[in-house]
Amino acid sequence: MTRRPVLVAGAMGRMGERLCALLAEDPGLALGAALERAGHPALGRELAPGVRLGADAAAALRPCEIAIVFANPEGTLALLRAARIPCVVGTTGFRPEERKELEALARRIPVVLAANFSVAVNVLFHLAREAARLLGAGYDAEVLELHHAAKVDAPSGTALRLAEAIAEGRGSREERLVLAREGETGARAAGSIGVQALRGGDNPGEHSVLLLGRGERLELVHRAATRDHFARGALRAATWVSGRPPGLYDMEQVLGLR
Repeated sequence: MTRRPVLVAGAMGRMGERLCALLAEDPGLALGAALERAGHPALGRELAPGVRLGADAAAALRPCEIAIVFANPEGTLALLRAARIPCVVGTTGFRPEERKELEALARRIPVVLAANFSVAVNVLFHLAREAARLLGAGYDAEVLELHHAAKVDAPSGTALRLAEAIAEGRGSREERLVLAREGETGARAAGSIGVQALRGGDNPGEHSVLLLGRGERLELVHRAATRDHFARGALRAATWVSGRPPGLYDMEQVLGLR
């Protein structure tokens, strides 16, 4: 079976390195090109036989059938503007106007966008939505996340997606997020969803959903020990999105959860 060539954009990042390593073992996919920002010290390094790290997006896209992108929002959108192939996007921290552009770009190419590609985390999204639906408005919702000290955005995209899933379960169109509490805050507003971020060490990621009622609480927790399951999920999404019509997809669709 011919292995389909994949572009990894952000190849020297934490996720990019794991993707390149796991592509070497994948039976259906292979590293076809690797991309980093101009001036990166590793440019020119051979990452697989015949594949050297480059900074030219057009040249990197040319030999590939699928792109996987873990980069900053600006770099991600620049790549999607040039892409004519299916894309898997793990970038977080898009501003509202950037998200709108991404949605527009997905009208001409298929894009899987996920805050987290872990299969277990996407099951957590599903469970959080269902728990919020079943428990109803009488339970307060809080989301707590912990990540490594080098993470540049807060709260994490996964935590915000969990808040969105809770709001969906409640039948609400707005998350009504509370991202910080300090000083004289007053009583907790009904229907609000608290999201708190912790940073430190080298933790790949922990997320907890707390649904708190009177005299009881339900906790849903995911703890990551490595990044490999995130990378494997992204490769699973890359296999799934190949041949799909243009549109914006999420990982729950990849897994058949909705």
